Amino acid sequence: MPSDSSRHENASPTQSRSPSPSPHDTLTLRALVSTKDAGVIIGKAGKNVADLREQTGVKAGVSKVIPGVHERVLTVTGSVEAVSKAYNHIISQLVASAPSSPISTSSPPLHTSIRLLISHNLMGTIIGRSGLKIKAIQDGSGARMVASKEMLPQSTERIVEVQGSPEAIGRAVEEIGKCLLEDWERGQGTVLFHPGPNDERVGNRRAHSYSSSYTGSRRGNGDANTRGRSPPPGSPNAHSPVSTPPAANLRTQNISIPSDMVGCIIGRSGTKITEIRRLSGSKISIAKAPHDETGERMFTIVGTPEANEKALFLLYNQLESEKERRVGREAQQQADLQD
Repeated sequence: MPSDSSRHENASPTQSRSPSPSPHDTLTLRALVSTKDAGVIIGKAGKNVADLREQTGVKAGVSKVIPGVHERVLTVTGSVEAVSKAYNHIISQLVASAPSSPISTSSPPLHTSIRLLISHNLMGTIIGRSGLKIKAIQDGSGARMVASKEMLPQSTERIVEVQGSPEAIGRAVEEIGKCLLEDWERGQGTVLFHPGPNDERVGNRRAHSYSSSYTGSRRGNGDANTRGRSPPPGSPNAHSPVSTPPAANLRTQNISIPSDMVGCIIGRSGTKITEIRRLSGSKISIAKAPHDETGERMFTIVGTPEANEKALFLLYNQLESEKERRVGREAQQQADLQD
């Protein structure tokens, strides 16, 4: 069997020849962590994260600090077994670093939680029909899972909070990872969440969230490098009529879109992107070439906070429609082959 670290390069799931990749194929699982916890995970001079990589064979890292933002993204890449082992190790570290509390020796093992980031399109895979899959994962692992209902700002990711002992969380992460790899097609085109100044507006309202994506779309520059506050997607203010805004109220936001999804957003002769610009009132420019090795292209949105939220809402809707169309087409092709 190949080592856990032998496949962590940019091996996109689209490159797999098997329709159902085995559990040993590369998985990238991200989680939201506090700035304080990120410091524990990294360790002094990076010692803890270096030890984690050596002991589990995963590729792991934490996003950079953003001034005024109190969350960072932990990214772990490797085989399903290696990723679950790494999360077990990370949770154990966080529990050990927590301030000691007066507990008796008869107390049950310490319980904690991790907020995984999961593509909105993959939530059904984890929850299952009538919630049977998520119940089976909880029963088998001993962990409890709470899925947020809304996507995180400027992304198509949602949070799944996994609660329990480090060992239970590790077992749950392994089962979640297997589900994601078995249905990886639905994760294509995910717009990754990046904590930013604008995100603080919903920090107290949203449930703990989890998001996962596969290698190949594991990075993106979708940070909303903006100032000020804007309403969450879908709020009444996001749909208000857009008038000519004063220059001082303009905001700029960047999101990364996988190159294979750019065409569906632009539309034939640019009809779809023109309609999104018209309905939102924002100016939207698209980079002509990918901005890094992930192959993603940068969309720059300029407008009022309300107009930008409307533009993002419309962009994500277009992405969702295209992903559903592709999944349906692939299902039809499979059915045709079986006839």
